[in-house]
Amino acid sequence: MAKRSALRGYLLEEALAWLLRHSGYRLLVDEQQDRDELVGSGGALRVRGRGAVHQVDVLGEFAFTPAFSLPVRLFLEAKHYREKCRLEVVRNAHGVLHDVNENFMDHEGTRPRRRYQYTYALFSANGFTSEAQRYALAHQISLVDLSGESFTWLREAIRIAAVDLYQAQEKHALQTFPMAWMRRVLREALGTCPPGVSMSADTNAAQFKASATMILMQLVGALEQHAAAELLLGFPSAPFILPLAAEDQEQFLGYAEQSPDHAVRLRRSGQAATAEWTLSPREDGDAYRLAFKLPEHIEEWITGNAEKERQRTLDVKEQFLSSITIYRMKGNGVRAYQLRYEPRELQHP
Repeated sequence: MAKRSALRGYLLEEALAWLLRHSGYRLLVDEQQDRDELVGSGGALRVRGRGAVHQVDVLGEFAFTPAFSLPVRLFLEAKHYREKCRLEVVRNAHGVLHDVNENFMDHEGTRPRRRYQYTYALFSANGFTSEAQRYALAHQISLVDLSGESFTWLREAIRIAAVDLYQAQEKHALQTFPMAWMRRVLREALGTCPPGVSMSADTNAAQFKASATMILMQLVGALEQHAAAELLLGFPSAPFILPLAAEDQEQFLGYAEQSPDHAVRLRRSGQAATAEWTLSPREDGDAYRLAFKLPEHIEEWITGNAEKERQRTLDVKEQFLSSITIYRMKGNGVRAYQLRYEPRELQHP
């Protein structure tokens, strides 16, 4: 049987794959998409490392290759614990990342094959411990905190679906939860399965299948009720990424298409772990609104000295948030939008 926390995490991963569907990554779900690097086993996808093969639940490949870099692939892992995500989870991510990035053999006479730069993003519904944050920063693991108010609707939808699935597996006395089947159903319903790739996972538990399908479709419905919402990945001049929650993606896209490089205002509300930031265009504050949270250790530094809190907030804006790049798929290409924060003294020299 699957634990409640595991079910919440798996469902959150699939929801995130849907929310990030336009962020420049294509989903890899089958070994046929890359027989050199990927391995299929029992309905699960694995990536070859130097010392082992590693199971991956959600793997994406960036649509273009950054300058002076290898093609980028992203491990996406989500945790929906009732407490903060701890050090051991981040340590495991680093071990996997280190191993797959060293999986390169060059023997005389062998054909050349492509290499990739694998990265890792850990999403947590309740943030991360201080030890986990320090370790991730040292080893370039991206931590994404989804505990903000902007993601309340998402956390609640996942919680309800996980409770119902857990009860369904108990009712029908399942020994093993059909995770691969669940992912197939969600990906087909949400349209996140890549074109031309079919997932064949199924389950023989007919009564459970009928009940679980209804539960999963209810989750799909809850997500689609927020179809105007989107999770954009912001890449600032900092050692972390920003999960930018868009209240209405069309408002943001309409403005960004007209002004792909524009100045923004940044506002911060709340204190320490509850602090949340909002971002809007400097010239038209009502055109769109994006919300995000900064890593907790940065918020703790900001609020660590009440007399310097205002100045420290300004320092963070200037040092880490002065330039935020957002990538988004448009047709078969990728668009890049540059959001610039300019301190007041630079706005009016």
